[in-house]
Amino acid sequence: MKELNIKNYAHIGDAVYEVFIREKTIMMTSNLNKLHKLTVSYVNAGFQTELLEKLTPFLTDAELELSRRARNIPISSSRRTDRTLHASATSLEVIFGYNYIHNKERFYELCRLSEDIMGFSNEKGKI
Repeated sequence: MKELNIKNYAHIGDAVYEVFIREKTIMMTSNLNKLHKLTVSYVNAGFQTELLEKLTPFLTDAELELSRRARNIPISSSRRTDRTLHASATSLEVIFGYNYIHNKERFYELCRLSEDIMGFSNEKGKI
């Protein structure tokens, strides 16, 4: 399979991570306002950075290298979050995106680990 640009992995990773979160949050409430707030609480640079830190011990050497490369992606200065936070969140998205494209089994394994870390397996919520 063709190797993609690291930004492409971040792009698809952002999308699949959000779908993963939305699949979980729709089971928690039917109130649209609460649903939006709950989803946003998991899909933001701060939370994604925390999740990456908790996932790091479970990452392969190749995933750690992807994470390192992703932190060096240039970002526009118009971002609302600080550079370090955004870089870490992008690293998580790259790892999700890369595995979604190249290794679905590993992608789903990372989703299960994330569920455990976030407490979705017992419906408690956040890290």
